[in-house]
Amino acid sequence: MTNRPDLETDLAAFYDQEAASRLERTGGERRHAAREAFIAQLQSEARTTLLEIGTGAGHDAFAFQQAGLTVAGIDLSEEHVRICRDRGIDARQASLFDIPFEDRAFQAGWTMSTLLHVPNDRIQAALDEVTRVLEPGAPLAIGVWGGHDGEEIRGDDRFEPKRFFSSRSDDRWRAILERHGAIDHFEVWSPRHPDDWTYQFAILRTP
Repeated sequence: MTNRPDLETDLAAFYDQEAASRLERTGGERRHAAREAFIAQLQSEARTTLLEIGTGAGHDAFAFQQAGLTVAGIDLSEEHVRICRDRGIDARQASLFDIPFEDRAFQAGWTMSTLLHVPNDRIQAALDEVTRVLEPGAPLAIGVWGGHDGEEIRGDDRFEPKRFFSSRSDDRWRAILERHGAIDHFEVWSPRHPDDWTYQFAILRTP
């Protein structure tokens, strides 16, 4: 299942259908607090450019822009990209395996609830590509649902095709991230998801 060539096509089709409802879903208090803390960190480090991987409806990208950052984003969904552009965000439809920017183009990165759609057999390649476009020493904030090891198609999704998810235990996820830099921060948020998944939020410092 993890080698299906249409995996990204399926995700794009799902999120195109769900995109309008995402305008009403802003991520919750913990995500807002993490974003505000990350903005403060970027300001303290005099970092001004940021790439978001998986923009969704652009809530985070818009907040980063309001804070004075120069932001670009990518998303698989054509509808997400359209919504973001309507909000004045530089968004592009692209795969995280082929990011349309030069090496070391950004001083920081942000990706929330996106890498959980990447199978285990491709997660190292995904992180290689994400870190490629970040400067050495750049902070990369990553949030994913996880807490246990498993890969599945979510049967309770309301649109077809249903989404693929890969969940990793805390130890496994930390080991994966450490192959791509130093972990500056790692925390686990309380369960708020079917099957009692937890939310793993990390800040990785690129080498």
